Amino acid sequence: MRAERALLREGHLLVAGVDEVGRGALAGPVSVGVAVVDAATRTAPAGLRDSKLLAPEAREALAPRLRRWAPAHAVGHASAGEVDALGIVRALRLAGRRALEQLGVVPDVVLLDGSHDWLSTPVPRGGARTDPWLVRTQVKADLRCAAVAAASVLAKTERDALLRDLGARDERYGWSGNKGYSAPDHLAALRRHGPCVHHRRSWRLPGCQPAPAVAAALAELPLQAPAGRDRPPASGRMDGDLPVAVPAPSARKGP
Repeated sequence: MRAERALLREGHLLVAGVDEVGRGALAGPVSVGVAVVDAATRTAPAGLRDSKLLAPEAREALAPRLRRWAPAHAVGHASAGEVDALGIVRALRLAGRRALEQLGVVPDVVLLDGSHDWLSTPVPRGGARTDPWLVRTQVKADLRCAAVAAASVLAKTERDALLRDLGARDERYGWSGNKGYSAPDHLAALRRHGPCVHHRRSWRLPGCQPAPAVAAALAELPLQAPAGRDRPPASGRMDGDLPVAVPAPSARKGP
């Protein structure tokens, strides 16, 4: 937690690690995890790594320990339909906003994996920042920062569970195993059956053409997400019947 503690020493009270999973998948949501630490947060649980470096069984065993470790945590999702309508970067921002809104606290600064700030609200050149938090990007933060690695594991385990549930309801695409990525069995199923509502139809799917309605929607994209899209619907559902993540209990609100 060297990076997190350095930010806390600068005077920030709450530091959030943020990471995404599912950006390169052909089906299912893009998911963003967030894990918050403060000055009282202890050293991260043993075995914590970037989710990509952990076996599925290790991730599943680690996730409940991370939820107890972080004072606040959440996962947000943007559905395949929202990826089609908004584009991947704006869909990532939407999923990240959904995660941050669930926390019950507002972090002072966000540590974001990578070199590109996809989370902040775009502002005109010379304009003032409108978000309540600062964003600090760091390449390989998922390897170097415990809060970011925790966010990665929480997002990965929750998204995997969603894809297993979708795979149990529709076994044609093998999502329980491939999690919506471009594995050979998934590509073969796409050529055989074509895409379904959970596929990102604006993408170049094998043997498929983008749906005309999707192509038209992409041509008419606004510069920013439509008003109200950054907040989960009151129904608690997203496009394609995927659930919005249930808010994680914050340690600041009691047990």
